[in-house]
Amino acid sequence: MEWLDLIAWFFGGVFFCNALPHLVSGVRGEPFQSPFATPPGQGLSSSTVNVVWGFFNLVIGYALVCHVGHFDFRNTIDALAFGLGMLVIGLFLARHFGRFHGGRMTTRT
Repeated sequence: MEWLDLIAWFFGGVFFCNALPHLVSGVRGEPFQSPFATPPGQGLSSSTVNVVWGFFNLVIGYALVCHVGHFDFRNTIDALAFGLGMLVIGLFLARHFGRFHGGRMTTRT
């Protein structure tokens, strides 16, 4: 197993996880933040843009996981690399998008 394969699978998990909020929002017909909004990552893009962006993320994730090395979900190291990518970007996105959708916890004084 090559360490470059693990990096590719990590980023495959990143792209797969990033596809989720865009596809879900787009399919629901709701606008959502995207890199194409103004300002990028903060303004809202149309549901159509989000479906296309989410699909693009799926394609990149698929390419990284299924066409780099020999990925096997039954191999703990392979699955861990993929899952860690999903976890890292998931936590980042939760904090980033939480600012706009009320998901960020605030402390009381």
